[in-house]
Amino acid sequence: MTALAPATAPPHVLARCRKLVRPALETAVGRLHPWVGEMAAYSFGWCEVGGSPADVPGGKGVRQALAVLGAEAAGAPAERGVPAAVAVELVHAFSLLHDDIMDGDATRRRRPAVWRAYGTGPAVLAGDALFALAVQTLADAPGGPGAVRLLSAALADLVRGQADDLLFAERPWTGVSAREYRVMAEHKTGALLGCAVALGAALGGASETTVDALDRAGRQLGVAFQLVDDVLGIWGDPAVTGKPVHGDLRERKKTYPVLAALGSPAGPRLAELLDTPGRTAEAAALIEEAGGRTAALAEARRHTARAEALLAGLPPASASASASASASAELRDLLGFLVRRDL
Repeated sequence: MTALAPATAPPHVLARCRKLVRPALETAVGRLHPWVGEMAAYSFGWCEVGGSPADVPGGKGVRQALAVLGAEAAGAPAERGVPAAVAVELVHAFSLLHDDIMDGDATRRRRPAVWRAYGTGPAVLAGDALFALAVQTLADAPGGPGAVRLLSAALADLVRGQADDLLFAERPWTGVSAREYRVMAEHKTGALLGCAVALGAALGGASETTVDALDRAGRQLGVAFQLVDDVLGIWGDPAVTGKPVHGDLRERKKTYPVLAALGSPAGPRLAELLDTPGRTAEAAALIEEAGGRTAALAEARRHTARAEALLAGLPPASASASASASASAELRDLLGFLVRRDL
């Protein structure tokens, strides 16, 4: 098999967790300065520029769902994971605001990015405010100090991964190894996914061993998630992904399909195409022919299997073994959906 199984409908858990977390997230954003709060609400799809109400489809709510399921996996009520869910959603929104500025991406979810809608300076300010609000949200929760330490460590890794990703673009095409890529992906994407489920578990009273195992599972999921993103960034349908066709190639991103293909006999020809403006379609075809797409999906399966093994090894929480087992099953279901989306 050279591809992951076709995508299925989003699991019910995403909608369940969004419904649970949304009121608390709105309350948190409501504590911001009104102008900054408007930019935050715009980034979540709740309003238009100027503040008029909107209902623009936002993200899937993956991180908040992981936080809620982390609490349930610890045998705690879902509500115990809500502060963690709010915090990781705020951090994710903060990272997207700053990522769009750094990458020069003018659109986000099929409408102007915050920096295009409000200006670069205001968007930076809004991102900073979301970050501060995330820390405050966790600090105010029961068990907050330990949770803040988990979040701080994840943020340090996220910044490290983002820095590597930006620096990779300045290197020659053959100047990034597959190992360097995996470390970057674990930090840039995996750190926050691992932190989300670990934070929920920590607030739910899980043992340190369980919290650590869930963090590692989330990080493996993050690498798989990034690998699928790499495939979609080259071959995904723009109407579905919201990304321009071959956008990652034009931005000289050292994605896994590119790195794998560069290591094949077609590497020199591919490097020449990638360095020639207007040849991205030919480059994409050569990457697929050289096995780059197949290699990326195979690597995603390997990281998915590692995440599933970590989840399977979790001991059921003694407080509520049946609820804990159900949450673990939903985590595995969510993992499967995330690495098969839109393929």
